[in-house]
Amino acid sequence: MVIDSTADRVTPTSGAATSALVAADRDEASGRSRTEPDAKTRGSEFSVLLRRVRDAGLLDRRSRYYYWRIALTAVAFVGGWAAFVLLGESWWQLGVAAFLAAVFAQLAFLGHDAGHKQIFGSRKANYLFGAIVGNLAIGLSIGWWVANHNRHHAHPNTEGADPDVMGVLAYSSDRARTETSFRRFIFRYQAWLFFPMLLLEAGSLHFSSVRAVLRWAIPNRFWEGMLLAAHFAGYLAMVFLVLSPAKAVAFLLVQQGLFGFYMGCTFAPNHKGMEVLHEGDSVDFLRRQVLTSRNVIGGPVIDTAMGGLNYQIEHHLFPSMPRPNLRRAQPIVEQFCAERDIPYLQTGLFDSYAQALAHLDAVGRFARPNAASNRDSDTPANV
Repeated sequence: MVIDSTADRVTPTSGAATSALVAADRDEASGRSRTEPDAKTRGSEFSVLLRRVRDAGLLDRRSRYYYWRIALTAVAFVGGWAAFVLLGESWWQLGVAAFLAAVFAQLAFLGHDAGHKQIFGSRKANYLFGAIVGNLAIGLSIGWWVANHNRHHAHPNTEGADPDVMGVLAYSSDRARTETSFRRFIFRYQAWLFFPMLLLEAGSLHFSSVRAVLRWAIPNRFWEGMLLAAHFAGYLAMVFLVLSPAKAVAFLLVQQGLFGFYMGCTFAPNHKGMEVLHEGDSVDFLRRQVLTSRNVIGGPVIDTAMGGLNYQIEHHLFPSMPRPNLRRAQPIVEQFCAERDIPYLQTGLFDSYAQALAHLDAVGRFARPNAASNRDSDTPANV
């Protein structure tokens, strides 16, 4: 890892990113920034890539894929709750809780795809499906999620603009050093606290959904609230009617904890440890999306487990691209970036976690009592 002493940004220096930084230094010496092409180039580059992707048919609907994916996930959802009822009062229900945690995550991925209008041809159909799998099935507001997630896509890893980097973790040393609330303590040890905190992620998502329905001017607010209420009433009634209070609480903790942990582990590799931008940064759309995202290498198992979000670069460039087409778009985008010397980073799953945690730890040093001395001693050689 390297800390940019001029902007206090932590950026990865492994693989393709390393050579890109060297190239950027050469351009800076000649008076031109590689990440700041002239206005004419900015508009034309992404158009060229978009044309290649469209000509390959990768923006076309994949209805058959989604029908099968929806059917299989629905069978798993119904089957999980059927097993719950049949098993009855038993500690083996914790196994069912783990299974349903994974099923909830798969439903969340389908809701994500619907929110990006990947599944159906009409906005209304995508929204209705998202409300069913989100609000009703797993207790997450599709209206809140779309509004929040669209801000993230427009300004990924941009402090002051991306809601995903303004939460309980610090992504830049600026924020870690200037924070004065209780979060400063979390920032200090965020690399160590990261995975334990993921067990609370589902609760945070539920809380944000309910708060948005009560306070935000989201579309169809009343109906979204009714669906959320139906979810929580049905979910809690099912658990407490079948299980004793102690087993019911254990079931809830395991199912919701693992659901949040699963979701958090899926999100973690995408942007943590990648370029952090400042609000108002003039980086063009193509580079904004590529420089702030990381892909995770893997086959069909990784693709399914991560809901296609392991192709984070392609997803950010083409949010409405159907999930199964992301794998086919990946070599096209990688080649395009190589032609233009744009850093394109992809790595293995565990290496992606290592990079993310190293970044969080490096940033967390700036929140510690000796932050000033850390800043003076942090150099590319020892960070």
